[in-house]
Amino acid sequence: MQWHGEGSGTVDLPFAGPGDLHLHSDWSDGTEPPADVMLAAHREGLRCVALTDHDTTEGWAEAAEAATSLGMTFLPGMELSARHEWRSVHVLGYLFDPDDARIRALTSRIRDSRLTRARTMTDRISRDYDVEWADIVAQTVDGATVGRPHIADALVAKGLVRDRGEAFAGILHPRSDYYVDLYAPDPVTAVAAIAGAGGVPIIAHPAGRAGLLPVDLTERMLEAGLAGFELGHRENVEPALGRLRRLVEREDLIVTGSSDYHGVGKPNVPGENTTSVAMIARIIERGRGSSPVFPS
Repeated sequence: MQWHGEGSGTVDLPFAGPGDLHLHSDWSDGTEPPADVMLAAHREGLRCVALTDHDTTEGWAEAAEAATSLGMTFLPGMELSARHEWRSVHVLGYLFDPDDARIRALTSRIRDSRLTRARTMTDRISRDYDVEWADIVAQTVDGATVGRPHIADALVAKGLVRDRGEAFAGILHPRSDYYVDLYAPDPVTAVAAIAGAGGVPIIAHPAGRAGLLPVDLTERMLEAGLAGFELGHRENVEPALGRLRRLVEREDLIVTGSSDYHGVGKPNVPGENTTSVAMIARIIERGRGSSPVFPS
């Protein structure tokens, strides 16, 4: 399947309703294969979707085929891990070139770090709990981006915690003795990499309980090519959300809304937050590294 594009100019979209541009499969920390994720989105009435697995594009082909077979438009995407001081920052990237050298180098380093961290954390946890590396591997598909959610799933499978939430609140919490830091680039580097690969960078769930990113950092991200913010997300809270609304209006930025669906890994439901057709059109007009896949 050909992903490369050169921008779309004026877009005549084959759908009338909003889309969900933040969905995860078992290529990262979702619990379903890409085709099943697309089916779940279709059941909720969605007609435009994006697969945004963490630091990988491996699910694009399967997701695109499944989405278009169901009459949906598919936007290639990814959630690129970044870090500012102690805080994780997730940068959604749409319509970038997956073969771009800088993107490939960043995602490869992040995935390697995730694997090393997962093994180290498992070794630490196994000193106190009946769990080993084979239990974590059993929760993944071959080639998937391994992360803490897979450790959580192994802990659930072994009956050591009730669900992912309990695992992340305790054993896997950053203040836990078992925790290991993950390598991730700074947010400006992540934004610049996506933009440099012809993509459209959007900050995911930017107004959570941790608060807004510093103003000077936001300005530097905008200078690096940041296109907008995911304001429709269950983790966003006021008053930070209101401040971001004023920023996007002042700067005429793209605003998205999405579910952040993970299958049974989270309670999020496809379509619980959506992105308007007008904003999807702006993303497609701006993206030039790869192309949306429309149903035939």
